[in-house]
Amino acid sequence: MAGRPRGFDRDDALDTAMRRFWRDGYDETTVATLTRDIGISAPSLYAAFGDKDRLFDAASACYADAATATLEQYLDQPSTADAIADIVRGSAAGYTDPTTPEGCFVLSEPRLAERRRDMAERIARRIARGVAEGDVPAGVDPAAAADLVVAVLGGMSTRARDGGSADEVAAIGELTLAALPLRA
Repeated sequence: MAGRPRGFDRDDALDTAMRRFWRDGYDETTVATLTRDIGISAPSLYAAFGDKDRLFDAASACYADAATATLEQYLDQPSTADAIADIVRGSAAGYTDPTTPEGCFVLSEPRLAERRRDMAERIARRIARGVAEGDVPAGVDPAAAADLVVAVLGGMSTRARDGGSADEVAAIGELTLAALPLRA
């Protein structure tokens, strides 16, 4: 009987699809590649997820929701400088982790612009809080500083995707941390 294999696990399938989209991007990932990777037929993929767009949305949400939870943990640090340092250093480590595709799925996939805006807004709110609490100089523009952080993270992600070593990617982050005016 055709259909999903008895061992079909939706979460595993989403993880497999997410890694394929992360590695190759939405446009380069085909339904044939997805069905091969997941180990199901095209009709089973459509029955389980709808279509490629909905599978991408579900797979990218898994990644982005986990990344947002980690971001919130970093942003919860008592000092703004420590929060931003945790983001940059944690990202550098994640972008070069040999157990995952290189770089950042959210920062490298054009279809996830809304998630990037959300990341920048969360960082800007933390920097604004730091200004209000006095641990960031009053003249710092939270939105501009957050945009810089996200731009650097994007550059670090690209460097990792281009084969940059963990040390090279981390060095970009450390240079940025040294230049950011986040200590009062």
